[in-house]
Amino acid sequence: MVLTSNDITQRNYKKLSIQVSLSGLSFCVFDTITNKILVHNSVSFKQNEVIDGQLWNAFIDNSILTKAYDEIIVLHENNINTFVPKPLFDINNIASYLQYNVKVFETDFFAFDELNNYEINNVYVPFVNVNNFLLDQFESFDYKNTNTLLVQKILDKSKNIDEKQVFVHLQENHFEIVVVRNQELLLFNSFEYNSPEDFIYYILFTFEQLQLNPETIRISLFGNISKEDSFYKIAYKFIRNCNVLDVSNQSKTHDVTEEDMLHHFILFNS
Repeated sequence: MVLTSNDITQRNYKKLSIQVSLSGLSFCVFDTITNKILVHNSVSFKQNEVIDGQLWNAFIDNSILTKAYDEIIVLHENNINTFVPKPLFDINNIASYLQYNVKVFETDFFAFDELNNYEINNVYVPFVNVNNFLLDQFESFDYKNTNTLLVQKILDKSKNIDEKQVFVHLQENHFEIVVVRNQELLLFNSFEYNSPEDFIYYILFTFEQLQLNPETIRISLFGNISKEDSFYKIAYKFIRNCNVLDVSNQSKTHDVTEEDMLHHFILFNS
């Protein structure tokens, strides 16, 4: 639960972040004084089984999820989202922003996140059943779409860098590509893939559409990737200035390995 009392004796200075997708959940506990990650874990869900029951099992198997926390953040991991400039945003027509990008239904519930310091809102469809389950576990919590944090952190990183930069966040079966220039969002898109060849095809297609030169544009890869795997190697083959995102400072701050920092970039930045 989230404690709202200002009595310092009732605070434990710990924050819980939970990232949920249809394939599983990951969570971590922060020490809010040192910003170190005290514990983190991942749970895979079985396909074709009700997600509510698997969430229940995850809470039983990981009793740390039932402890008291000063703050609880729930991250909904899906790509049913789109970014809308604030001057064009009308909450009364929130569903209209998604209807041309993804298949939506009249019964869908729509939400939006504001990106701090940027005139952008992220409109998305959260997992309502997940929220309903968690409302039975916690008194209150804040929830966001994972791509809100992804784009927020990338925009922050691009400050005072005037050339275009490409960031690719690789996950199981899909990846997000974000193009920025000095805190300006130029493109966000998400693609599903089955092979390294699919992966590089969509990246080079994006380069072509935005007229980005693969000989000069810098691309940073992170998520489920390392310099030893086939996805990095095929990207490096076609794009000259290709690298794995440097997370060394963040990994030291949070007291985790660089591999874990890359893999849980969104969760650990929540």
